[in-house]
Formats: sequence, C-alpha cells, structure tokens
Amino acid sequence: TRLQTVTGVQTCALPICLYKEGCLGIPKHPSLYRQGVFMDIILLLKTVLLGIVEGITEWLPISSTGHLILADEFIKLNMTGAFKEMFDVVIQLGAIMAVVVLYFHKLNPFSPKKNHREKMDTIVLWTKVILAVFPAAIIGILFDDWLNAHFYNPPVVAAMLIIYGILFIIIENRNKRSRRRPMNDLTRLSYGMALGIGVFQVLALIPGTSRSGATILGGILLGCSRTVAAEFSFFLGIPVMFGASLLKIVKFGLAFTTTQLIVLIVGMVVSFLVSIVAIKFLLGYIKKNDFKAFG
Repeated sequence: TRLQTVTGVQTCALPICLYKEGCLGIPKHPSLYRQGVFMDIILLLKTVLLGIVEGITEWLPISSTGHLILADEFIKLNMTGAFKEMFDVVIQLGAIMAVVVLYFHKLNPFSPKKNHREKMDTIVLWTKVILAVFPAAIIGILFDDWLNAHFYNPPVVAAMLIIYGILFIIIENRNKRSRRRPMNDLTRLSYGMALGIGVFQVLALIPGTSRSGATILGGILLGCSRTVAAEFSFFLGIPVMFGASLLKIVKFGLAFTTTQLIVLIVGMVVSFLVSIVAIKFLLGYIKKNDFKAFG
C-alpha cells in the first residue's frame, strides 16, 4: 500500500490499508476485504432492483413512488433517510429520459423533418404541457415538506393504491356504457382539458397516487382516448419530474459521497432501460385493452 507522510507520521493513502499487510503494522484481513466487496455487490443489486421497480411502475398507472416506498420495506438500501427520500424522486429522471428518447421527434419543435404546421403544433403542445404543470408545481413547492411529513409512509401508500385501483375499475366500466366518442387526436386537446389534467396531477403529490394514473384518469374523464391521455401524461411528466428532482437535490445538497453518486446513477440507468420497455408495452396494451387490469 502506498504511504504518505503527514507532519512526519506515516499514514495510509487509502482505507484499503485495512485489508493489506504492512500498513502501520496492521496485519491483512482478507475476510474484511471480502465482506466489503460482498456488501458493495449487495448494495448494487438492491439498487438495480429498485431501478427495475421504478422503470416498470413510473409509466404503468400503479404509482412508482408508492412502490419504491413499499419495496424499501423489503429491500433495505442501508442509506440515510434523507438520501432515500431524495433517491425515490431523482431516480425517476432515468424514466423521464426514456420518454425524451422515444418521443424526441414528436417533442422537438425544431426538427428539420417537420413542416411549418407540424412545428407550430409541437410548440402549442409544449404550451399546453407547461400550463398543465402549474397546479402541481405551485402546490408541491408550497406544501412539499408537509406532504412528506404526513403522507410519506406505507399505510398511506397502501390505502391510495387500493382507492385508485377501485377508481380505475369504476371509470372503465362507466366508459363502456358511454356513447360519447373519445378525442383521439392529441393536437385537438384544448387548453382547458390540459389544465384539467394538470389539476388531476395534484393528486399525485400524495405517495401511492400514480402520477400517470391520476393524469390518465383525468384525461379519460375529460373526454380523451386512452392513447391521447397516456401520451399527454408521458409528456407532462418531463417538466414535472425535472422540477421535483431539482427541488429534492437542492434540499439534500450536492455533497454526494462516491457511494451515493454510484447508487443514484445506477438506479437512473436501470430505470431508463426498463422504462423504454414499459412505455412500449403500455401503448401496445391500451390499443386493445382498458385499464381495469391495473385496478
């Protein structure tokens, strides 16, 4: 092990000296080294599992944050409470990037492959998304700490999962009896409908309430088809989750340890990859089926 002299005293340059022989006369401890490597692997495996949970549940209407809170009851991440609270939100950036990649052409108003009208339609779409963000953004900024203190726990999550599961079944049954034709063109989504969907998104500030579930339900109730409601929900998640992640990172601070940074990056990468599969699955599923199965 490399040594360095500090004020005349030889010290180890790295903590690895605990596992090597000859550092300050400390005998090597291979069992400690093996245990340390084993614990690192277990931590990464737990992070991968949580990334999979996030990638699947972010886009399916079953609450990603709620499932992450419940998963932590079984997959103990062995990190501080403050880090886990931040991790449960910021890991969703990986999932959001999946939407950006899959819908980059549709969301890019400057694409050279679009004509003038298509570019204007994309700009109008973004104005509707921004309008729909305001209700949740205002309530979230004002009441974030209060909501976390009162609702960030497994009993609330379990209750909300049950409530929204029942609502999905009720609303889908109601839709089957309705003779009204749903709106199938995203460009026909009005500003009023966009704002209404944004109001439904406020419900997702309570853990256990699926953000995509609440906005999709809102869209369906306001007259959108399942596909239009799902796509607008995906797009709405981009500014919402970037804003929520920024808020959590600022509150946590930027002084990440190496372990915390690795855990965060691994979680986001895994959630990104799994989200691509989940989004494609959901869009294919709702073309032939309703949402009652998720209820």
